[in-house]
Amino acid sequence: VQLVESGGGSARTGDSLRLTCTTSGFNKSWKYTAWFRQTAGQRPDGVAALIASGILTHYADFVKGRFTISRDGHKNTAFLQMNDLQSEGSGLYFCAAVSWKVGQIEPLDENSYPNWGRGTPVTVSS
Repeated sequence: VQLVESGGGSARTGDSLRLTCTTSGFNKSWKYTAWFRQTAGQRPDGVAALIASGILTHYADFVKGRFTISRDGHKNTAFLQMNDLQSEGSGLYFCAAVSWKVGQIEPLDENSYPNWGRGTPVTVSS
């Protein structure tokens, strides 16, 4: 199983960025994929999560209305559209996924996900 993030970079307050997560190696696609943000010395915070069918999403309160998680039709790529970025949006963004072998999970809890990418950095400045 492999997850690769891309799309991070530098942005100014109010700008938009779109992160991409390409997954491979899941026998039956993934059940949930999620984006986490980690800042120095902190555990990863759940930002957004999406069930494979695309009909159910979860968002952290601090990104609701500004960030959107989505997937492509083949379900092997997930996206995080980040609009109106604020300085607190800086961090290392990870994509994580869990297979259908797992039962019910907490979608924004890092402990729910055994599969992680290496992260893509986002820096937001004013």
